[in-house]
Amino acid sequence: MRNKLLFLVFFIFSYCIFSQQIVTWQDLAKVTFTDKYFVAYDDTFMYPTFLAPVKALEGKTITVKGYFLNIAPEQKIYILSKGPMSSCFFCGQGGPETAIELHFIEKPNFKTDDIIAVTGVLKLNQDDVEHFNYILTDCKAILVE
Repeated sequence: MRNKLLFLVFFIFSYCIFSQQIVTWQDLAKVTFTDKYFVAYDDTFMYPTFLAPVKALEGKTITVKGYFLNIAPEQKIYILSKGPMSSCFFCGQGGPETAIELHFIEKPNFKTDDIIAVTGVLKLNQDDVEHFNYILTDCKAILVE
């Protein structure tokens, strides 16, 4: 009985450790952009081409650390940024690869610029200009600092 219990504990621990991958902003920078015209918007947008290391992450559960941006909580619009609000993508301090759209399981209680570690399923987005290039779904997060 003791051996079965030890095996079960080991299996659960291994599953928790290896079922998610720690990803850095440097990993997410493996993308190139070209300008692409979208007829529906009569405008040009930066179109991503995800390199092989990033493509390999699609659909996987990943964890990434960054700054929480509480953009519009009433509309459930939350972002994880490589830098704080004062130097984020929206302020021209980085490219689209420095921000991730977050879809939480439960409403988060973080404040803007809290440093958090978020775990979720990564979706790569090339064509929907109303959403970010990186989207994490089923998000859970913890405060890091």
